[in-house]
Amino acid sequence: MKETINVNWIDNMSFETEVNGHKIILDADSVVGGEDKGPRPKPFMMVSLAGCTGMDVISILKKMHVEVDKFNVKIDGDLTEEHPKHFYKMHITFEFWGKNLPIEKLEKAVKLSEDRYCGVSEVYKKAMELTSEIVVHE
Repeated sequence: MKETINVNWIDNMSFETEVNGHKIILDADSVVGGEDKGPRPKPFMMVSLAGCTGMDVISILKKMHVEVDKFNVKIDGDLTEEHPKHFYKMHITFEFWGKNLPIEKLEKAVKLSEDRYCGVSEVYKKAMELTSEIVVHE
């Protein structure tokens, strides 16, 4: 199985791509010659992780017949100071809202995503420290 992405230069520091039929423009801050036409590339690494693990967790919880009122995945990423600046650590906070949520099932869903299903976290674990926590709101 192979995936291919084309990222085409528009002008200055801006690029355009299409992912699953959705156009995305990437650009740099004006400080480095961009025009802020779109987000920077590195935050998409966090978006990819949050989306991958979030979809896993919701899918697993549905199979367990656990319904949450609201769900949020927050990623905090720590970048190196020196170039090439890269993430050396990411922390995932899984936030759940709902009444009488079974914590053991929430923990199981998160663990299954982290250890078995999320391909993004599998790759990231090889490159940086990944930690996580679960926060439940009534």
